[in-house]
Amino acid sequence: MGSHDLDDVARRRFDVADAVPLLLDARGVVTSWTRDAERLFGYGAAEAVGKDLAGLLTVVDAARVPDVLEVCRRSGGWAGLLSARRKDQQPVPVMARITSADEPGGPGRWLVLVNEMGEAHGWSMSRSVLEQMVAGSPIGIAIVDTDLRFVWSNTALSQFGGGAPDSRLGLRLADVQPGFDAQAVEARMRQVLETGEPVVGYEHVGRLRAAPHRETAHMLSFTRLDDDRRRPMGVYYTVVDITDRHRARQRLGLLDRAGRHIGRSLDIARTAQELAEVVVPGFADAVAVDLLESVLRGAEPVVGRAEEPDGSVALRRAGRRSAADGSRADDSLADGSLADGSLADVETSRADTGETESGAEAVVVHRAGSPAVRCLVTGRTWRGERLGPDAADWSPGLPPLGAGAGPPSVLIVPVRARGATLGVTTFLRRATQEPFCEDDVTLAEDLVSRAAVCVDNARRYTRERDAALVLQRSLLPHRLPEQEAVEVAACYRPADELTGLGGDWYDLIPLSGARVALVVGEVQGHGIDAAAAMGRLRTAVRTLAALELPPDEVLAHLDDLVARTAQEDGTDGGESDEEDGTRAVGSGCLYVVYDPVDGRCAMAAAGHPAPAVALPDGTITFVDLPQGPPLGAGGPPFESAELLLPEGSTLALHTDGLLTQGEQGTPDAARERLVRALRARTDSLDLRCRTVIDVLVPDRPHDDVALLMARTRRLSPDRVAEWDLPADPAAVAEARKAAVRRLAEWGLAELSFTTELVVSELVTNAIRYATGPIRLRLIRERALVCEVHDGGATTPHVRHPRTTDEGGRGLLLVSQVTRRWGTRFVPDGKIIWAEQSLTDPDV
Repeated sequence: MGSHDLDDVARRRFDVADAVPLLLDARGVVTSWTRDAERLFGYGAAEAVGKDLAGLLTVVDAARVPDVLEVCRRSGGWAGLLSARRKDQQPVPVMARITSADEPGGPGRWLVLVNEMGEAHGWSMSRSVLEQMVAGSPIGIAIVDTDLRFVWSNTALSQFGGGAPDSRLGLRLADVQPGFDAQAVEARMRQVLETGEPVVGYEHVGRLRAAPHRETAHMLSFTRLDDDRRRPMGVYYTVVDITDRHRARQRLGLLDRAGRHIGRSLDIARTAQELAEVVVPGFADAVAVDLLESVLRGAEPVVGRAEEPDGSVALRRAGRRSAADGSRADDSLADGSLADGSLADVETSRADTGETESGAEAVVVHRAGSPAVRCLVTGRTWRGERLGPDAADWSPGLPPLGAGAGPPSVLIVPVRARGATLGVTTFLRRATQEPFCEDDVTLAEDLVSRAAVCVDNARRYTRERDAALVLQRSLLPHRLPEQEAVEVAACYRPADELTGLGGDWYDLIPLSGARVALVVGEVQGHGIDAAAAMGRLRTAVRTLAALELPPDEVLAHLDDLVARTAQEDGTDGGESDEEDGTRAVGSGCLYVVYDPVDGRCAMAAAGHPAPAVALPDGTITFVDLPQGPPLGAGGPPFESAELLLPEGSTLALHTDGLLTQGEQGTPDAARERLVRALRARTDSLDLRCRTVIDVLVPDRPHDDVALLMARTRRLSPDRVAEWDLPADPAAVAEARKAAVRRLAEWGLAELSFTTELVVSELVTNAIRYATGPIRLRLIRERALVCEVHDGGATTPHVRHPRTTDEGGRGLLLVSQVTRRWGTRFVPDGKIIWAEQSLTDPDV
């Protein structure tokens, strides 16, 4: 029980009725004595009166009298425990209360009320009892003087190093604990000596002489010791080992950090690197995360597929970190061996960027029967207290620990998730650190388990995303086909950032007669469902384009197809199930056909914004295009618009996402933003297209965006030849001759024979089966196009005549000698055409 506790007990037990009164003058001399005082102290009145108060107390408390009287003068009184001395020299514990007894105009006096405290528990404890209590305490206790030198310590303090109590006397903390951060502890002692304010619960973490390889934590409390005159005598401090609590706190902190930093992305290698970054240097001095190559590809993890013929296993180094030089430790040992039983000092060739180079992970081959391979096969952790000299043989590419590291402690933990092993994680600690223990195994398995789930999630995402990207690449054109009608550039930015999939699409389809079809469309929604629906529509559009129909008829057929498909799927107009995702009903499409011979451009739209047109003089307008209903929604028939475009005009076909990003406002305001973006001067059409997207669309748009820009070209008149022919069989010969002459002028004499054959057959068929005027046209671009126009409305078909038939082989011959042929209908009849390539190597 401390002195403050005794004071509290004494105050509670003080009874004024039992108190012995004394009267003192201002100097502390006894001026009045009673029989009770004589009974308590043993002095008669003649002996006591005139005696100083200090003469009635033991030597220790007698020295306190001046301070007590000073307190009385300053505060008007005092109360506390004193040790009185009887006449027979026996000490008597008393509780004393001193109050002022001054009378107006009289000398100063003090009334002292004394109550014997002989029955107070703990007061009678001897010094030996108190010393036994502190000396036998399991808490380390020490007293240092004002020079911070040990004057006393108990045996329990020896467990923290520094020797026995006797060997500490006269030494300072740095003398008994070399290497210990004594400066920080002594700074707290000086603070207590100067201020008198105790320091409680100061935590110190470091390495003690008694356990140089083990980081320990202690909680220290410091209290100043004063003499009777309240002058500092030294510092009394206690030491409690809180290493277990400190380590538990560290483990929780590491797990918390792992939860916050591992798995922040769906990149497999980056997730592995995040694990390495989290555990070094707090848990290990170096770490390497090796994963199966199949895992990095997103495939199912199968250890057998990674095995070499000799039983070794090839893994990919996906994450690495070393505290030796702060680098990602991915280099192998310099010579594949351990020098003098310690790891060689290996310099890494890469600087630490904090990022993992996905796709560039080094291959590490673990030998058959090595701990890493056993971990892969069994799924159990392997721990080695100190790595032997043969470690480099079975564990290549160990992360460097720096010069003089000594044989490290090793911990290899399998990366397991959902019952499958994805790889192994190797932890290393320098020989100067405490080896891995069972608690470390539990912590490492917990950390790796958390990372494994994130790695497996990233693997599954990689697999699904790769499949989705394959689908997307198969649905969108890899590159737009080469042709001479327009110069094109396209940009696509999906709203689904993770999969990169969306329902918007663009296309360029070469048509007959050097014409091209430009298509932009969109399906409601995002992701793989929208991409699948988009693929169906894009395929349908390309099929309909091959029929050489006008834009309004193409959309009409496409509308019928969407409506019929929706009816078959049970989604026409009704509520679709959530699982159905995006459907084609309500999709939009813009179909444009451009003819470079005369510059005519025809287009039609189904629930889609009209394109912008930038003319060569800088004027930018939007086509006045009749808006048809969305596909499959039903409504009025589609209408086409036709315009004549000067050479060098730029068409900007886009989905509605381009106008609905960023600022909110009216449709006119959105169009004005597009106009401003189109006015930007750039060096190329491709750069202009990307600039428009970057200006109007954020990196993470809320809707898919597709933009197709086409700058028109014109075929010069000298590349087109045209003849009107009479419906007379004799005109066939003249047509052949005219065609051959023109081929000679074009430098294509080698095509004369096949061209004569094509002209002869097509003109003969027109004269024999069709009505109205007949016109022959030759067009030279990337192909030599031969067209014959007549007034007929029937479609010719290839026949397969018998060997005895005298006719019917004309179109069959045409199909054999040309790259392709076909028929397209125009308002005043039809055109039969055939193409011969001018770009094939054999031409």
